[in-house]
Amino acid sequence: MVSQTGDRWEYKTIRPPRGSTKKESIDPVNDLNDLGEEGWELVSTIEYVGGGTKYLVFKRPRWWEGENEDE
Repeated sequence: MVSQTGDRWEYKTIRPPRGSTKKESIDPVNDLNDLGEEGWELVSTIEYVGGGTKYLVFKRPRWWEGENEDE
C-alpha cells in the first residue's frame, strides 16, 4: 500500500517472549533494540480476547534494505 506521501511499508509481527510457565512475560528489551537497529518501529499490539498481548506489530519503510526509494 502506498500512502499519500508515497511511503511503502513492510510489516513484521512477533510474539512477546514468555517464561517457563508461559504465564509471565519476559522483558523483550534486547529483541526490541535489535529490531530497532534493523529499522523496525513498534506500531501496535494484538491482544488476546481474555487479555494479554499476543503479537507485537512493527513496520519499516520498504526500501530499508537498500532498495532504491524511487522504484
